Amino acid sequence: MPAVGGIPTGPGKEYPGNLTPYVLVTCVVAAMGGLIFGYDIGISGGVTSMDPFLRKFFPKVYRSKHDDTSTNQYCQYNSETLTMFTSSLYLAALLSSLVASTVTRKLGRKSSMLLGGLLFFAGALLNGFAQAVWMLIVGRILLGFGIGFANQSVPLYLSETAPYKYRGALNIGFQLSITVGILIANVLNYFFAKIDGGWGWRLSLGGAIVPAIILTAGSLFLPDTPNSLIERGNMEDAREKLKRIRGLENVDEEFDDLVMASELSKKVEHPWRNLLQRKYRPHMAVATLIPFFQQFTGINAIMFYAPVLFNTIGFGDNASLMSSVITGLVNVIATLVSIYGVDKWGRRFLFLEGGAQMLICQIIVAACIGAKFGINGNPGELPNWYAIVVVLFICIYVAAFAWSWGPLGWLVPSEVFPLEIRSAAQSINVSVNMVFTFLVAQIFLNMLCLLKFGLFLFFAFFVVVMTIYIYYFLPETKNIPIEEMNQVWRSHWFWAKFMTEEFSNGNVEMLKGGQALKNV
Repeated sequence: MPAVGGIPTGPGKEYPGNLTPYVLVTCVVAAMGGLIFGYDIGISGGVTSMDPFLRKFFPKVYRSKHDDTSTNQYCQYNSETLTMFTSSLYLAALLSSLVASTVTRKLGRKSSMLLGGLLFFAGALLNGFAQAVWMLIVGRILLGFGIGFANQSVPLYLSETAPYKYRGALNIGFQLSITVGILIANVLNYFFAKIDGGWGWRLSLGGAIVPAIILTAGSLFLPDTPNSLIERGNMEDAREKLKRIRGLENVDEEFDDLVMASELSKKVEHPWRNLLQRKYRPHMAVATLIPFFQQFTGINAIMFYAPVLFNTIGFGDNASLMSSVITGLVNVIATLVSIYGVDKWGRRFLFLEGGAQMLICQIIVAACIGAKFGINGNPGELPNWYAIVVVLFICIYVAAFAWSWGPLGWLVPSEVFPLEIRSAAQSINVSVNMVFTFLVAQIFLNMLCLLKFGLFLFFAFFVVVMTIYIYYFLPETKNIPIEEMNQVWRSHWFWAKFMTEEFSNGNVEMLKGGQALKNV
């Protein structure tokens, strides 16, 4: 392992525990929370490329697409109202994720998931029956509230429930369900676009009630995590839940450490204010930089607007939707690779390999589009081989993201926060993610019109920066129990200097090497 970013091997706690059928089913059901996020990402771009939808709600875009044959291909979808339709959801998710922190901490992870499912259901109904743009926007805001609650609670639920040796694979189930949601949305868009009468877009938007029902129903039957139960004072229930999810009768060591961590967290009166303390600098760097970089890989720009983008570079409407299905399928398969490898190869390896692969693909795609479309955006006749090359390298790019920054962007932040700041820090993580998801969604079509093929080079620059950050500043976190994660930061060449403070106003300290909390 490289000296930079790595941690030395050494003695540490290894809590016993098995990957029981119970915990496997529990984590799979919880991970379904990602379906609502993925379905929305996939459905938005497909619907905005459907002519009946554009004609009803965005006639200016429709006319630009069809009536003016001299329109620059880079700019034909450039509409502030159209991008607001897509991006309003993420602004709402940002706001709700801040509220979700309190709900998740005081009422439990499953309550936050339940509320997220109900809000998403309401938004899907409103969008499916929309008659005016304002109904679309309000529906999107409700969907955003639902996503904010789900994205705040589901990664925490998975990290706290999974045995630490399998935490990476089970947590990536959340990202897998996102990719499955995107794929399902792309397939449905393809077939619904063919419906006579031009009302297929209603089925696409209204179909979001299905993942909403899955999340809502699943959250009713899921147990809450031992961490959450202890946090709310349900000690015996927490012990029984821990026994069940670990498949063992003797869970005393892990349970005692969870209780001590909870006692420490209760001494923290202002978790939001405490996030600014020096000893939480490493955690806040992860909570802010990882989601920022995840969005500036450019992936959501591709997945939001894949049909629009493919249409722009010369595909017909149906062909562009089918190309989105192909990228969605690649997304799912590559995420399975991440599930297999994350606890074998480690987080850093996947981050670094994925970054290098994305960089190469972005440069090639920029070169291909630049060579044919140039600056004026009028490519003339496009040969089939050209379209195949562009789709191929976009698929390789999507694969790189799907086994690196996609799943790890949710996994790594959710596993590094200590309990006393976990809910608040996860809210920061989700909020930063949604801020920049909103920003990218809102400005992508403007940037495509302004930067043209250079847009891919813009995102390539950030891929270089984020890969350097991972190499030097992110330690390896595989096979580290979640309550023992502070040893990772204490062993890091840069972050160790921030981890010298005692916890809880000098009364309690965490001892290196996995020792329990003690009074000093």
